[in-house]
Amino acid sequence: MSGAAVDATSPVDRSTRRRGFVLVAAHTLWLWLLLPPAAAIARGQVRPAPVAAAGLVVFALLYLVLVAVPVAGLAVRPALHHAGLVLLALLGVALAATYAGAPQGWLALLMYVCSAGAVGLIRANRAFAWVGGSVAAVLVIGATRRLPADDTARIALITLLAGAMTLAFARVARLVDELRRTQRELARAVVERERLRFAKDLHDLLGHTLSLMVVKAEVARRLASADPHRAAAEAADIERIGRTALTEVREAVTGYREHSFGRELDNARTVLADVGITVTVRGDVHRLDVEVDDAFGWVLREGATNVLRHSRASRCDIGVDIDADGAVLTIRDNGVGGRPDLGNGLRGLAERLSQVGGTLQVGPAPGGGLLLTGRVPAHPRATGTG
Repeated sequence: MSGAAVDATSPVDRSTRRRGFVLVAAHTLWLWLLLPPAAAIARGQVRPAPVAAAGLVVFALLYLVLVAVPVAGLAVRPALHHAGLVLLALLGVALAATYAGAPQGWLALLMYVCSAGAVGLIRANRAFAWVGGSVAAVLVIGATRRLPADDTARIALITLLAGAMTLAFARVARLVDELRRTQRELARAVVERERLRFAKDLHDLLGHTLSLMVVKAEVARRLASADPHRAAAEAADIERIGRTALTEVREAVTGYREHSFGRELDNARTVLADVGITVTVRGDVHRLDVEVDDAFGWVLREGATNVLRHSRASRCDIGVDIDADGAVLTIRDNGVGGRPDLGNGLRGLAERLSQVGGTLQVGPAPGGGLLLTGRVPAHPRATGTG
């Protein structure tokens, strides 16, 4: 039993309490075994009757309280609960030892002592000792009061079975609660992972688009006085790109955005050509698997952005090679070379490729310029959500 307070406003906690109260009601019905001793008191077969009646009533109420505490999730100090168990055990042993000679089943009180301890001590791992002690108490009282051996053995066996069944039930209930907590934790983890995925997608979408709009705005500014018609065309492109970005963001929000390497390739050609970079494409882009198409689409988007930002190149070569080992995307320019700043963009690409078993390499190209290479094996393995 935990001493932590339970938040009554939580739906899960309310459900736990409702289940606990149902179980307490079931334990109340199980108190029918106390009816024979109560009937003996009413018929005057037990003396002194007032003491026996008071002891039986206190025993029944204390049993219900002690069972209600752990199964209903009520907050109480463990020391206080353990003290209640000790009091229940002392009262039960006293009543059973005093009136065991009567033929009305007072020895059965120790079954309730056994069950209450099995429920209350399950988390403290002392329940087995409590069950064993209850069975031993039945045998000792039966022997000292010289009760029939078969009656004593039968009650001892019933007490043992009652304790074992209560232990089994308590452990199952504890496992169910742990599974429900784990389920809630997994649900929270899925939500957090989906938030991270959406943040990465939004960064990649807007980072590329905003960079492109900045480049085109600079071109339009330079052409505004020298070539107004060309500047107007660039401004129209900025408007088109902005509208496309809005559409993509809306699709991303609704979860229906579909990546396409072919679409990204067309965009890269248009964007690079607008700033005077000649683009050559090699390979069949239509043979890519769905996972590879998605991953390579993001690599091409970020690669084209880096060519715009860092390369000062006049040519960009894009190649796609597919064989039995997998697929390889290369993006090479003839610019200033060197290694670009590995910010969130390229780190995000490395993470995306790793999620399908791929790798990303960025470095100087032979003969000058920069070479970006993305590799995905023939059978990509998904290691996360992208």
